[in-house]
Amino acid sequence: MSQVTKRALETSLKNLLLQKPLDKITINDITADCGINRMTFYYHFKDIYDLVEWSCLEDAEKALNNKKTYDTWEQGLLQIFYAVQENKPFIMNVYHCVSRERVEKYLMPLTDKLLVDVIEEQSEGLFVKQTDKDFIAQIYSYVLVGLMLDWVADDMKEDPEKLVERLAIVIQGNLSAALHRLCDH
Repeated sequence: MSQVTKRALETSLKNLLLQKPLDKITINDITADCGINRMTFYYHFKDIYDLVEWSCLEDAEKALNNKKTYDTWEQGLLQIFYAVQENKPFIMNVYHCVSRERVEKYLMPLTDKLLVDVIEEQSEGLFVKQTDKDFIAQIYSYVLVGLMLDWVADDMKEDPEKLVERLAIVIQGNLSAALHRLCDH
């Protein structure tokens, strides 16, 4: 029942975002649209931003759906771009109503879910410190989030396929090379 309620709250928020900006939406608006009381909202989320973050993570999980290997990371990233594009009114509203840092906070877990599995797969059999793996993930996460933020700021005009294809050309083989250079033989 908990997931059903969370999804209903998410749907209400996304519907309300089609009518007004995020900073004008209240918890009362969401609960009234959803047909639940405020305490039910607070049982699931601490505030509206918590609901936004949960929604982003849920969308990412659906988008990635087993596309978290080295051979499929491009498809996974492309699926994230498509998920963002499908939720354009939601994303653009959030983008224009909150700070860049908060938007980064929403997007980082999306890229982290993709990167962690790829890095673990590529470092299999290598003795790479976890701190080094985390550092590599952080670098790639900044690249992916920065690219996505620029794309969102440009009103998502560029074709996601071309964007991901160009990124793949630039970073092809760099992850594996970095892991080998950081390997403790």
